[in-house]
Amino acid sequence: MLIDYHIHTNYSDDCEYPMEEMVKDAVVMGAKEICITDHVDYGVKTDWDSGEKVTFKAGMYRLNVDYPQYVNQIQELCKKYEDKIAIKIGMEFGVQIHTLDKYETLFSKYPFDFIILSLHQVDDLEIWCNEFQSGKSWKEYNEKYYEAMLSMVQNYKNYSVLGHIDFITRYDEIGIYPFEKVKPLIEEVLKTVIADGKGIEVNTSSYRYGLKDLTPSREILKLYRELGGQIITIGSDCHKKEHLCNYIEETKRELIKLGFNYYCTYEKMQPIFHNLTE
Repeated sequence: MLIDYHIHTNYSDDCEYPMEEMVKDAVVMGAKEICITDHVDYGVKTDWDSGEKVTFKAGMYRLNVDYPQYVNQIQELCKKYEDKIAIKIGMEFGVQIHTLDKYETLFSKYPFDFIILSLHQVDDLEIWCNEFQSGKSWKEYNEKYYEAMLSMVQNYKNYSVLGHIDFITRYDEIGIYPFEKVKPLIEEVLKTVIADGKGIEVNTSSYRYGLKDLTPSREILKLYRELGGQIITIGSDCHKKEHLCNYIEETKRELIKLGFNYYCTYEKMQPIFHNLTE
């Protein structure tokens, strides 16, 4: 079964892919189910209805999803394409400790099926453009990243899976920080995720970024399995047509090699398990 559980559309400020066009493309590709997970990053972005001036950074406008229009369009597309593809309502929450209340309020307003919890910023400093890393040692910014992630999962619970755990490796200009040095922090993150009945995602963008490992790394995935973790989703982190449903089947095979048996889809925030051989 071809699925993609991390998809961005024109509702994300970093994407111009029209939502219905994406759905049509997914149908043509033979996808049986998708979850649309556009960005919300409180603290660094302006809300669509706030009346505040939209900020601009590193060549991008900084604007959160138009929530009512977003949910309404997904619901319309669910009905329009119900005989061709299953479409789930998701979002990617870029949570920081000082923005927790805003996410709690947002989560309570809409009928979400699935939420990716991601760490994109720390102290309102962006990771993708090296704003967060700037002025810190290699050790310092890697440790602070995972410390912030641990605090995030300890304090925010309305999510489904923890997204691209080692996201920072995409943008580390020095190289990949040794796993053993941050393993204790990652282990505490994973223990918290598992204890809360949550999961993690495998983000297939590692292939298109030319990374030498999966995202998260095989070491993290092995540790997750050893700790008893079972809930895994697979998503392309699509921002363009050429990203959609990319490397999903290859990732399933990698997970089988690592000893996993299942991957998950979601409905009304509840995981549904599927055999990786499907």
